[in-house]
Amino acid sequence: MRRLASFFGEKERFMLALIAPAALTMALFQVVPIVLGANASFRDWMLYDPKKTWVGLKHYIEVITDPAFFGLAIPNTLLFLVLSVSLSLTCGLGLALLLNRNFVGQSVVRTIILLPLMVAPVIASIMMRWMFNDQFGIVNVVLEGIGLPPVAWLAYRWTTMMVIVLADVWLWTPWFAVLLLAGLQSLPKEPFEAAAIDAAGRWRVFRSLTLPMLRPVIVVCVVIRSIDAFRVFDQVWVISGGGPARTTEMFSIYAYVEAFQRMNFGKGSAAALIGGVVIVIFGLVLYRLLNRAVEVSK
Repeated sequence: MRRLASFFGEKERFMLALIAPAALTMALFQVVPIVLGANASFRDWMLYDPKKTWVGLKHYIEVITDPAFFGLAIPNTLLFLVLSVSLSLTCGLGLALLLNRNFVGQSVVRTIILLPLMVAPVIASIMMRWMFNDQFGIVNVVLEGIGLPPVAWLAYRWTTMMVIVLADVWLWTPWFAVLLLAGLQSLPKEPFEAAAIDAAGRWRVFRSLTLPMLRPVIVVCVVIRSIDAFRVFDQVWVISGGGPARTTEMFSIYAYVEAFQRMNFGKGSAAALIGGVVIVIFGLVLYRLLNRAVEVSK
């Protein structure tokens, strides 16, 4: 302790004391579960087998060779990620550009747009499931009102995926809008004033000034949201449970079913760790590609 005190000054010790509670909490609720999960992935860790026999890479091989993992769960997750992030980004950017203008009732509109951020994903998913119910959902009521036949939305793969993506876009579009609005309001005014003097059109200003200067903010938003979208669970589980017939099963649903329904904690942990490696690699590649695009645009 004396050596430690002599190595760190008073300022450094004070800083360490401030971050110690957060670091301890993260270690208990993040690091320890990951270590326990990694340990379980190398054992036959089942509810009915208390021996927890060491099996090495057996579960990893089972997950990698399972057609439902890399043939269904991971592709579904990546498809959901691309659709959700791209649509949320597009809608959020449109809302941010709208809110960046001065108009009557601007504060009211901002408050209304932010309302989805206050709704829990489970509640939003239950709402979407009821809205698209094939028997008494409001969507089919509207379709029948205009003379169209009702649709069994949650009975087919692509319509179910559409409902899941729609729920996620509704939840996360305000998040993009808030961050992009902050980015728009931090942009320098001089280039836009010069463009106004040159009588540049709105599309030209957006394409040549707004979008290039806003790209660093967009890159950060896309990377953070992509990592979060990869581990989506709430919306999928509530709306479809991975169905019909596992056609909308995501990576997180696969790991959950293996660990907590089939009680195979070893295989479920292995699937979770493999998914974690995939998302780390995907996040790094995505960040480098987007960052390179920003540097090229400069």
